[in-house]
Amino acid sequence: MSTFNYKKYQAFQKVHLPNRQWPNNSISQAPQWCSVDLRDGNQALIEPMSVEQKKTLFALLVKLGFKQIEVGFPAASTTDYDFVRWLIETNQIPEDVSIQVLTQARSGLIERTFEALAGAKNAIVHLYNSTSRTQREKVFKLDKAGIINIAVTGAKELQRQAECYPETNWQFQYSPESFTGTELDFSVEICNAVVAQWRPYTNNKIIINIPATVEMSMPNVYADQIEWFIQHIDHRQDLVISQHTHNDRGCGIAAAELGQLAGADRVEGTLLGNGERTGNMDIVTMAMNLYSQGINPELDLANIDEIVQVVKHCTQLPVHPRHPYVGELVFTAFSGSHQDAIKKCLEQQQAGAPWDVAYLPIDPSDLGRDYQEVIRINSQSGKGGIAYILERDYGIQLPRWALIEFSAVVQQDAEKTGEEITPEKIWQLFQQTYLKQSHAYQLGHYQISYQQQEHLQVVLQRDEQTCRIEANGNGALAAFVNGLQQEFGFTIEVLDYTEHALSRGAEAEAVCYIQTKIANKRYLGVAIDKDILTASLKAMLCALNQELSISAQLEMV
Repeated sequence: MSTFNYKKYQAFQKVHLPNRQWPNNSISQAPQWCSVDLRDGNQALIEPMSVEQKKTLFALLVKLGFKQIEVGFPAASTTDYDFVRWLIETNQIPEDVSIQVLTQARSGLIERTFEALAGAKNAIVHLYNSTSRTQREKVFKLDKAGIINIAVTGAKELQRQAECYPETNWQFQYSPESFTGTELDFSVEICNAVVAQWRPYTNNKIIINIPATVEMSMPNVYADQIEWFIQHIDHRQDLVISQHTHNDRGCGIAAAELGQLAGADRVEGTLLGNGERTGNMDIVTMAMNLYSQGINPELDLANIDEIVQVVKHCTQLPVHPRHPYVGELVFTAFSGSHQDAIKKCLEQQQAGAPWDVAYLPIDPSDLGRDYQEVIRINSQSGKGGIAYILERDYGIQLPRWALIEFSAVVQQDAEKTGEEITPEKIWQLFQQTYLKQSHAYQLGHYQISYQQQEHLQVVLQRDEQTCRIEANGNGALAAFVNGLQQEFGFTIEVLDYTEHALSRGAEAEAVCYIQTKIANKRYLGVAIDKDILTASLKAMLCALNQELSISAQLEMV
């Protein structure tokens, strides 16, 4: 019998909310952000952060603009306690930043927590206890009254300890842990009891944190829970409604966004989503989602590579190459049609205009990325990506017909190796095919005179072989074509011709592209030279060399 049995699970009960408002709301501003990287994120690591790693990560969080940072569980960890003391005693905390610490609703732990925070200017003490039906019945074996008593007793102790440290600006936070598994009416009941204890004794708003400790439902149901909770909680005007979503169903960010629509004010999460099981809500992604909608995220994420490097160093966790916004491949297109669309849109994107580029929801440069990684080439790629790289890196502006031919060269190499083709490899193939042909005729000395038509005398050299050509034509190139036909016996026709400068100024080089038909086969000839006439003759010779190479190979067979 299969162990994969869906029948042992029950559908999550929907919330009775017939007049729900959140679907009609929109987000217009960033929430209050609270990073829990140093506590919730740290407890999820195989190897918890060292003190030095914590110092590095705290400095980054301050630099990014976080005003609330949960720094540990000092009553439960000597390392956390010492770190909190270091932050306070060495004045590491900016005046406008509040550090937050976690504690269970136990007297001894609460007392130790306040000792750790002594001397802090602004501090948030985060009190929690488990409230879900499963926890009540199977873990604590207490009824609802017993669970409320734990919370209120802890709330009283927080209040008593805070009075012993009047120099600190205290803010209290309460979490009914496993909120998503708790009956909504009981969540409201226990939070009301805690608020009733604290409200007369504090000037600061009380933070009520609503944690999806385990993500158990679709995001829309979580939003219903938030809206229902807010509609029924007492003293809403004195509260900050906070969210702490997890990613068990892969919807942590969606749940937080919908929760904000439902009226939540604050979001707890971690940079890049580190956390237990599948992780916490990813603050970087949620903030960038706001940014992509024209909303100020109130966090400075402009140097995304620094964020990635610090997080990887401190957590010892990799970052997926497709991680939203930050992965090394998220702005990369391998598909040919995608590459072509990106190239065309980038060419038309005007500075200061609203961003409107196919396949790129935001401008990579906003995150400190350049366009080096936007288009990369493999066997699935097309002409647009190759054209983009040649123009971006080497100034080569291949006309359409030239691009069609050279892309076949790149495609053949990619299919042979099965690997990504780097810009350096593309340039190497371009040079080998056109600019640095081996065992090929090279243009030597030439002289032009006019005798009713252009008269060309030219010396060609290949290895130790010298060939002299003399011919007339309506222009130097036409004379050269006539001479090559006479010398090699091929019918040669020039089908198209394009040229452009590679750079500006008197010393600028010119690149010439010639499409030819030689012996009924089409060839692309390319050459670069400071003299445009020389470049055109070299390009014609480049095309001829390809036919000569193929003819030689056939003769050997």
